[in-house]
Amino acid sequence: MSKTLKKVTVPAFREAAAEGRRLTMLTAYDCLWAGIFDEAGVDSILVGDSLAMVVQGHTTTLPVTVGEMIYHGRAVMRAVKRALVVVDMPFMSYQVSVSEAIRNAGRIIKQTGADAVKLEGGAIQAETIRAIGRADVPVMAHIGMRPQ
Repeated sequence: MSKTLKKVTVPAFREAAAEGRRLTMLTAYDCLWAGIFDEAGVDSILVGDSLAMVVQGHTTTLPVTVGEMIYHGRAVMRAVKRALVVVDMPFMSYQVSVSEAIRNAGRIIKQTGADAVKLEGGAIQAETIRAIGRADVPVMAHIGMRPQ
């Protein structure tokens, strides 16, 4: 199915959301599931920090590191041809300072080839979200229940 569909880009994702079109997003932590989801036509794949619990067996997402997110992001990117890939920024990778958040976001994008990063936080993280975006790193914010 995905062979006939165009790559989902950040501008296309934003446009679809602005028009109220429903978008699909599933979570994958590895090449196998990312490939299955991409082939099925899923719009976006999240490499979630939930891998700390689902893959690593922790009771929370707190122990996962930026390096581990990069490792799993790379695995997902190897399989994806069409879907927009978003990699979570783990706990304390963006809360310490805006400059550290920009550095970590840039590292994730540079080392994985993902399309965007995601962080949790509403108004309290607005300055950080804006700064990451100004640094030309596509960023999404999860503003609902936290941790999700």
